[in-house]
Amino acid sequence: MRAFPSRLSILLTMMLLCSVTSGCSYFVIFGYLLGGPPSVEPKFDEETKESMTDPDVRVVVVCFAPDEIKHSFESIDHELALYVTHRLHEHNIKVVPPDLVKGWLEENKDWDKPEEIGAHFKVTYVIYIDLNVFSLYEQGSPHLYRGKAESIVSVWKMDEDNHAEKIFSQEKVSKYPIHQPVNSGDKTYSTFKGEYLSRLSDEIGHFFYEYYISDEIGN
Repeated sequence: MRAFPSRLSILLTMMLLCSVTSGCSYFVIFGYLLGGPPSVEPKFDEETKESMTDPDVRVVVVCFAPDEIKHSFESIDHELALYVTHRLHEHNIKVVPPDLVKGWLEENKDWDKPEEIGAHFKVTYVIYIDLNVFSLYEQGSPHLYRGKAESIVSVWKMDEDNHAEKIFSQEKVSKYPIHQPVNSGDKTYSTFKGEYLSRLSDEIGHFFYEYYISDEIGN
C-alpha cells in the first residue's frame, strides 16, 4: 500500500515552492498545517483584558479632524467614523448607527468630552479617532494616488455615573499602497478614496477585532 506523505514532508514541499514564489510566508504555511490560519488578538483586548465583542457591550465611534484637513476633505471626520462603524458591525460589535451620531454632533457643536456623547447614547465605550494627517496624493505629484493618514485612536470607558476614563490609546500611521502609488488615470478619485477609507478603517478595526496574519501579509 502506498504511504501518505507525512505532515513534515508536506511542509518541506510547500516551503520549497515558497522559495520560488513571491508573497509567500513560511509562518503562514506552518500555521495552516497546525490547524488553520494564525490569528492575532486585538490590541485592545490584550492591553485592557476586555473585549468589544462581548454581547453586553455597545460602542459609539467619533472622529475629529482639524480645519487644515477639512479644508481639503470637508466631511472626512464623518466619513472615517462611518467606515470604522461599518467595520466593527461586520465583526459582530454592537455600534451606534453613524447617522444618529452625525445628527447629535451637528446639534451639539460645542461638545468637548467623549463622555458627553457616551452618556447620550448610553454606550460601554467611546472610540475617539483624532485624525492629524490625511491625504490621497503622493507628495509633490497631483497625478499619483497614495493614501496617508496619522491618528491617535483612544477608547473611553463609561461608568454608571456617566463619567468616562481613557483606558486605551494607540497611534495609527497608515500608507496605501505601500510599495508604489497608483496612477490617477487608472481609477477615479472617488474610487481610490473609497478604497483607502476601507483599508484605513480595517487597520483601525484591527485594534478591536481578531484578524488573520495572512491578511496583514497580503496587504
